[in-house]
Amino acid sequence: MNILFVSLGCDKNLVDSEVMLGILMARGHRMVDDEAIADVIVVNTCCFIHDAKEESIQTILEMADYKTKGSLKALIVTGCLAQRYQKEIFEEIPEVDAVLGTASYHKIAEAIDRVLEERGGLYLEDIHSLPKTDSRRILTTGGHYAYLKIAEGCDKNCTYCIIPRIRGNYRSVPMERLLKEAEELAGAGVRELILVAQETTIYGMDLYGEKTLHKLLRGLCKISGLRWIRILYCYPEEIDENLIRVMKEEPKICHYLDLPIQHANDEILKRMGRKTTKKQLTDIIFRLRAEIPDIVLRTTLITGFPGETDAWHEELMEFVDEMEFDRLGVFTFSREEDTPAAAMPDQIPEAVKETRQAELMELQQEIAFDFAEDMIGREIAVMIEGRVADENAYVGRTYMDAPGVDGLIFVNTEEELMSGDFARVKVTGALEYDLIGELIE
Repeated sequence: MNILFVSLGCDKNLVDSEVMLGILMARGHRMVDDEAIADVIVVNTCCFIHDAKEESIQTILEMADYKTKGSLKALIVTGCLAQRYQKEIFEEIPEVDAVLGTASYHKIAEAIDRVLEERGGLYLEDIHSLPKTDSRRILTTGGHYAYLKIAEGCDKNCTYCIIPRIRGNYRSVPMERLLKEAEELAGAGVRELILVAQETTIYGMDLYGEKTLHKLLRGLCKISGLRWIRILYCYPEEIDENLIRVMKEEPKICHYLDLPIQHANDEILKRMGRKTTKKQLTDIIFRLRAEIPDIVLRTTLITGFPGETDAWHEELMEFVDEMEFDRLGVFTFSREEDTPAAAMPDQIPEAVKETRQAELMELQQEIAFDFAEDMIGREIAVMIEGRVADENAYVGRTYMDAPGVDGLIFVNTEEELMSGDFARVKVTGALEYDLIGELIE
C-alpha cells in the first residue's frame, strides 16, 4: 500500500509519527508524498491551542477530498485531536475511517488492515499506559538529528492546558529503553539528540523515586557517534544541582535550555497554576548564567491571560527587557474548552492580546538583533544542515539554535560539506535572527 503521512503539531507528535512510519514500513508498506497516489492517508493531529485545532481540522477536510474525488481507500486520524474529539470527527467528517487516540498509535497497522477489510473503527487505549513497539522509527528530520521522547503525559495541570486530559499523567520511559533507542539512532547516523517530553526535568520520578535526568544524560553521553545532546521543555522550578553539574561536566551536552516560564507577574503565574514566582524565575536564570556563562536560554510566554492588566503586561515587558532571553516566543492566550482558565472572568479581547504579543516580540527583536551582532568575530562549531541552492554556501545551526524554532547560520565556502558534518566557522555578519559565517580552514 502507498501511505502518505501528515504530521502536525509538536516534536513529540513527530516522534509518534516516526514510530508509526516504522511499524508500517516493517509491514512492507510504501511511503509516498503525493496525495493523488496514496492508498492510505494518516493525519497525526494537534489540538493544543485554537490555531492548531483549526489546522488539524482543515487538513483532515483537505485529505477527505481524495476519498470522495480520488482513489483514496482509507483516511485515518491519530493524535491529540483524535483523542479529544473522536465522536465529533466521525459525525462531522464521514470520510474518516478510523480514529486512534494518543496511546494507540502502535495499533496503526491493525487499524489500516481493518479499514481495508471495511471494518474501520475507534482505537482508544488507556491514556495512562505507555505504548511500546519494537519497530525502528523512520526519521523524518534528515537523519543527522533526532528527537528522543523520554516521557509521556504531564502532571502539572496548568489551568490553561488540556494536555493532561489528552495525554494522561506523567510516565517516564524506562532508561534502558531510551539508551537502546539512542544507540540505534546514533548507529543510523544521528549526530544530535534532542530530549523532549511535556516536561523533561522530572524524568524518572515515577519510575525511580527521584529525578534521574542527569543519570540518563550521563548514559547518553557515553554513546559513540553522538556529538550534541540538547534538552527542551525544562520547568524552571525543577532544575537542580545535578542537572547543572552534568551540563557543566559533559562536553556533549549543549549549553542550551528551553525554559517555558509563561509569565512573570506573580498573580498571573498563580492563576495559571504555575509553581514559580518572579523572584524564583529570576534566581534560576541568574544561577544558570553564573554557573554556565555561555548558556543560551530560550523561553515561551503567554500574553492576554484572563485578568492580565496593562500594569501586569508592562511588568512582563520589563522582565523580558531585564532578563534578555537569548531566544523567546510569545503566544496569545487560547481559551481552550474544559480548562479552568476558559471559565475565568475578565477574559481579554483578542485585539488586546495581539497588541501585547506584538509589543513583546518587538522588544525581543531588539534583544535578538543585538545578540546576533555581538556574535560577529566569534569562532563557533556549526552542524551543517544542507546546501544553499546555486551558491557556494551551506546552512547550519550552532549549539545556540534548536531546529525549527531558532535561527540559522549561512556558511560561505568552496569546500564540499555534507548534512550532519560539523565545521568550525567564523561569524562575519548578522541577518536579523540569522548569522553569516565563513569556514575556517
